Amino acid sequence: MHKNEYNTIVVGVAFSPNLKANVFEALRMSVLFDTSLVMVHVGDKTDKKESRLQKIISSFDESLPKYTVLWKAGQPAEVLLNACIDEHADLLILGALQREGLLKYYIGSVARKLTRKCPCDVLLLIKPSVERKPCSYAVVNGLAHEKTERAISRAFYVLHALGASRLTVVEEISEEDVAVKVDDDRGLRRSNIVKERIQLREDSRVKKILSQIPKTFTSTVGHDVQPIFGRRGYSIGHFARVKRADLLVMNAPQKHTLWDRIFPHDLEYILSDLPTDVLIVR
Repeated sequence: MHKNEYNTIVVGVAFSPNLKANVFEALRMSVLFDTSLVMVHVGDKTDKKESRLQKIISSFDESLPKYTVLWKAGQPAEVLLNACIDEHADLLILGALQREGLLKYYIGSVARKLTRKCPCDVLLLIKPSVERKPCSYAVVNGLAHEKTERAISRAFYVLHALGASRLTVVEEISEEDVAVKVDDDRGLRRSNIVKERIQLREDSRVKKILSQIPKTFTSTVGHDVQPIFGRRGYSIGHFARVKRADLLVMNAPQKHTLWDRIFPHDLEYILSDLPTDVLIVR
């Protein structure tokens, strides 16, 4: 049996219309991954809130995982980050978050801060559901990067636990890598040859990674490799949306500089317009 890669899950709990859906999603994940769960509410603890939360938890119709509830004051990103550190979390789940006392829902700004600093994986849920919606198909980035092998391995682990049946490893290839001027048939042929060579090289690299994934996972999750040419981050997000993927798995970002914030790239495109649920692997 493969050992658990997730042992503790932290979830941000906001008293929004999505409260029950967020709590149920987190409870289900904890059961599927056989983990303990830490629910964190950023805001004041009141009898009314506590009663409402306990009523929702008790209505969960599966066996409850081991769980605790933390009530913390402060800024959402900082509170959740500290909770992940203190609780030694392996996964942070973020659904619809609400600023305490304000009817404003947000995920992008908090997600950006947490994906840069969080010590664990982060799962962003765009449409949490009370009733389970099976995860059948996922997309994972396969670009040439030191973190990619871990992202692909984690994608198989997660999909196996969720009972998903298919995974596409997307090799994002920048158009800059195919810097051939095309103004006649000869140029077009040269461009196609360059693309084919890059594609063969990338396929070979990804297949080597896939060969090292435990058979326990590859035997249950069908997988293929798909090269796409375009702007990194934007291209894979578009691919996931068009293919109606249930989950997109991405590498965690490197430390950002001011230059990166002026010219967004990779994960920034995904966070600005989430195409589906997104798992960011640390």
